[in-house]
Amino acid sequence: MTTAEHAIDVLLSDGRTVQLRPIQPSDAPAIVAMHARFSERTRYLRYFSPYPRIPERDLQRFVNVDHVDREAFVVLAGERIVAVGRYERLGPAAPDAEVAFVVEDAYQGRGIGSVLLEHLADAARRAGIVNFVAEVLPANGAMLRVFADFGYQVQQQFADGVVHLTFPIAPTEATLEVQRGREQRTEARSIARLLAPRGVAVYGASATGQGVGAAVLGHLRDGGFTGSVVPVHPNATRVAGLPAYRSAADAGLPVDLAVVAVPPESAPEVVADAAKAGVHGLVVISAGFAEAGVQGAAAQRTLVRAAHAAGMRVIGPNCLGVANTDPTVRLNTTLAPRLPVPGRVGIFSQSGAFGVALLAEADRRGLGLSSFVSAGNRADVSGNDLLQYWQDDPATDVIMLYLETFGNPRKFARLARRIGRDKPVVALASPARPPGVGDSVGPDEAAVSALFAQSGVIRVDTVAELLDVGVLLANQPLPAGDRVGIVGNSSALTGLAATACTSAGLTVAVGYPRDVGPRASAFDFAEALAAAAQDENVDALVALFAPPLPGQLTGTEADFAAALPVALTADKPAVATFLVGRTPAGVPAYPSVEEAVRALARVTAYADWLRRPPGVLPELPDIDPQAVQAALRGDGADNAALLAAYGIEVVESVPAGSAEEAVEAATRLGFPVALKAAAAGLRHRLDLGAVRLDLADAATVRRTYAELATTFGTQVLVQPMVPPGVACVVEVVEDLAFGPVVGFGLGGVATELLGDRAWRAVPLTDRDAAELVDAPRAAPLLHGHRGAAPVDRSALIDLLLRVGRLADEQPRVRSLTLNPVLARPDGLSVLHAGVGVGSAVARPDTGPRRL
Repeated sequence: MTTAEHAIDVLLSDGRTVQLRPIQPSDAPAIVAMHARFSERTRYLRYFSPYPRIPERDLQRFVNVDHVDREAFVVLAGERIVAVGRYERLGPAAPDAEVAFVVEDAYQGRGIGSVLLEHLADAARRAGIVNFVAEVLPANGAMLRVFADFGYQVQQQFADGVVHLTFPIAPTEATLEVQRGREQRTEARSIARLLAPRGVAVYGASATGQGVGAAVLGHLRDGGFTGSVVPVHPNATRVAGLPAYRSAADAGLPVDLAVVAVPPESAPEVVADAAKAGVHGLVVISAGFAEAGVQGAAAQRTLVRAAHAAGMRVIGPNCLGVANTDPTVRLNTTLAPRLPVPGRVGIFSQSGAFGVALLAEADRRGLGLSSFVSAGNRADVSGNDLLQYWQDDPATDVIMLYLETFGNPRKFARLARRIGRDKPVVALASPARPPGVGDSVGPDEAAVSALFAQSGVIRVDTVAELLDVGVLLANQPLPAGDRVGIVGNSSALTGLAATACTSAGLTVAVGYPRDVGPRASAFDFAEALAAAAQDENVDALVALFAPPLPGQLTGTEADFAAALPVALTADKPAVATFLVGRTPAGVPAYPSVEEAVRALARVTAYADWLRRPPGVLPELPDIDPQAVQAALRGDGADNAALLAAYGIEVVESVPAGSAEEAVEAATRLGFPVALKAAAAGLRHRLDLGAVRLDLADAATVRRTYAELATTFGTQVLVQPMVPPGVACVVEVVEDLAFGPVVGFGLGGVATELLGDRAWRAVPLTDRDAAELVDAPRAAPLLHGHRGAAPVDRSALIDLLLRVGRLADEQPRVRSLTLNPVLARPDGLSVLHAGVGVGSAVARPDTGPRRL
């Protein structure tokens, strides 16, 4: 989907929403009306003259464009056009186009110019335009800043009192950085206005105190919200002891947030009323929308469209609500009567019912909450929006997510990679794995965990584990390594812990576990633990306590909870399992040894990810963009040409349907050759006899063809022989949770049966590609197993980087398989390639900003 084809919603720098769409001939009256609202200064800066009115001839030219050589987009706030931007190609097939835009005075300074420039540049690139040119008056500093601040390499010339600008519009790292920085700020601001409102209007709270709306109103009132609370009721004058109003605007109070608990059919009236009150966002608790079927989905689309037209964002529908424990806000618009204590953990839950249980369990464990959002149907606000908000939120140090589905998987991975460098992200994601697109089944459960880890996300499998890890991150420092010191008063517990550490990939430190024995007092235990905390060979601690025998210890000797915190003063994380009694203050405690070690292992893996360099997207020579486009013209693709355009050479393969055709192909390619059954599943099956090698002459080719035709069919492939190597497989599939992912593994029936594939999401960094080569369990075969010569690892890394770049840049490519790839000490050969191509649909998280 492109802007030139559909209307889209975008966020402005103040967090409000507007619509951007192609101009239409019917927009002429609205363009005239907007022009009439311009100040004299705005007209002069745009048109270099007073230009008091638009002549009819100019007006018709403005609103009638061909959407190729001439394009124009309008920005609408509600039903009113408030800005227009356009480009016009400078001559037939010219590579340059003039660009210009103008914004109504009341909407200037909100980032509309930069949004228009993004979408105009995207449309122009699709039309084959390479450069934009613009003429700007020197007094128009705002316009000059729009161009200068975008990251383009702008060339300026001053002549005849006008600044002439020229710049290439191809996206670069600089322009992407600017674009994503603006995206982060706008999305964060849109959420900040919802979590710290000056006032909250509640729609649907009954005067009897019964129902969902009344419950939310009660929680908001009783939670000590510091702003205004405005119940909206068609008849009652008081609801829940508060003055009620027929319209939110009647209260005469600033209202930024509306909580909606009315039936779906009444939602449009609520949106209209909230818009009149200047509300910034809706929290729709009501059910009966997309989750209820086709009619509900239509009602949901209508709700979001109306809200966006009014500049509002939507949380929900069918959600639990939002909360903010900041003492200056104290917001609870959820169905949970009690919130966890204030803290520094932000929680996002897609499920409302799950969110209630999650808040209750966090409260039971004493996990402090900064803010909470339940997105329900996630019609608008998603987990990605909350990641953008929490990134710079000074009140949040740890982010916890419950995700049932991914609305924009590429964006999630991108945000997590960036945010995870500063704040840990813990995610409980649905274990259901839909198949990938193409021949491959896509990543399995282990590979999915690796994909999360690639993005720095701590993936967990259960609610309990989500909280286990959250409590540890919220209360303890990160470990400096994987060496664990185990101290306990039970040999059974310390033995269990040592086994659990080994299974979880942790290293039991030298000299551990230390069993102080069942007769050890609290002081003895504390002394042993303090020694472990100071041990330079220990990075993390596991404290285990089993109850002593009755009457064995008395008084302070038995007060382990009071004695242990004194021993844990080193800057090392500690977890504890106390089978009886109080747990030490500030030390995360777990009911079992396995749970404690599992949480520690998750956090240790995250700390290891932080210590490793993030990797870079290297420059890749020999990529030909023009050849790429030529290979992808039409409905299909020229596989060999597409791969060659990315510097991936495939050994020539000639189909043959008879012995004579096979001999002719072999003669042209040069002997010796290989003959293979043409079916995709047989081309590498040497074990079945479907591949015959080193055929030295025409007679041998004829005889071999007859054998293959009898067993596998008349269609064969003829290839020149290449030096032997280790057979590998490279794949690309479209994963519904991560978008395009690149897989790598070794060839062969056994590795295919075991699913020995490693996967990474695109774009691939140099570190990602190197990890892919080393990740499969059979990878030692590449490194010189049992005296064999190691293969050219750098050649494999380069191949993976090129495949990753192709998958990232070409959304029409839905699947790709290179099988086999023969890796050798002196390089590699790609013997066969398959490419699956679909329609040219824009991927999420590519192109200009949009909601």
